[in-house]
Amino acid sequence: MGFGSPIHWILLVLVVVLLFGGGRISGLMGDVAKGIKSFKKGLAEDDDDAAASAKPAQRIEQRPAQPPEQSATRDEQKLDG
Repeated sequence: MGFGSPIHWILLVLVVVLLFGGGRISGLMGDVAKGIKSFKKGLAEDDDDAAASAKPAQRIEQRPAQPPEQSATRDEQKLDG
């Protein structure tokens, strides 16, 4: 006789109904349903906003890198001069 037996579940439901009352439980369930609906609505609005604000990517022109100018080092300047 664990907690999974039907008698335990019936007693649990009875205690919950006695503590909270039938009207309060249905009110809580209605609030939960409203919360779920507003959450889904918010997700849908975010998807619409993201799709509307999506802009095509700008193309960046790539130029080939120019090699740095060759400059004589100090050692080469001493040898030449």
